[in-house]
Amino acid sequence: MSTFLALLAFIAALALLGMVLGWLSASSGALTLRRWVKRQIPLSDEAAADTAEPPADTHIAQVTDTPAAPPAEQLIERVNACLPQTQCAQCGHPGCRPYATAIINDDAPINQCPPGGDALIHELADLLGKQFMPLDAERGETKPPQVAVIDEPLCIGCTLCIAACPVDAIVGASKLMHTVVIDQCTGCELCLPPCPVDCISLVPADDSLAHWHWPKPA
Repeated sequence: MSTFLALLAFIAALALLGMVLGWLSASSGALTLRRWVKRQIPLSDEAAADTAEPPADTHIAQVTDTPAAPPAEQLIERVNACLPQTQCAQCGHPGCRPYATAIINDDAPINQCPPGGDALIHELADLLGKQFMPLDAERGETKPPQVAVIDEPLCIGCTLCIAACPVDAIVGASKLMHTVVIDQCTGCELCLPPCPVDCISLVPADDSLAHWHWPKPA
């Protein structure tokens, strides 16, 4: 009988000990939860303002607000758009855009482009507010649109005309026949002087729909 009572007392003690341990565990968990909640509380308004990112609109403005092209560059582009883009260098400059730059910088007059002729001079004079002047005869004469043609059986494949072409309108290889891509040729005549066998000639450009354009007003 005494042994049975002692066993019951031991079981009761274990149950009490379990309850105490459970209570302690629950209290510790609640404390941990309270600490976690405190960490999630938002910063004060002042601190939040210090750490806030700039408005999206401001960021976009900083990225997309690129400076506009200076007025001189805009004028150069407008003058270049008027030029015939033959890249013939008859104006004394290596191409149409360098000539446009020289005009805007007052390093060249507006009458040095034979392919453009008087119609171009009038156009540039109106655009830039300058007086019309006749075409500089020392630069050459205005000619109808023309393109280069290679007499292919006479071509020796020297590639000198390929190197001279400013618009890459001549194709071929060393010691092989060359030919002109008519749609790309501007009739600049720069391929004529370097040809050692004179197999290149200039012919009137084909006035097909692929080449035709409204003529500039006289």
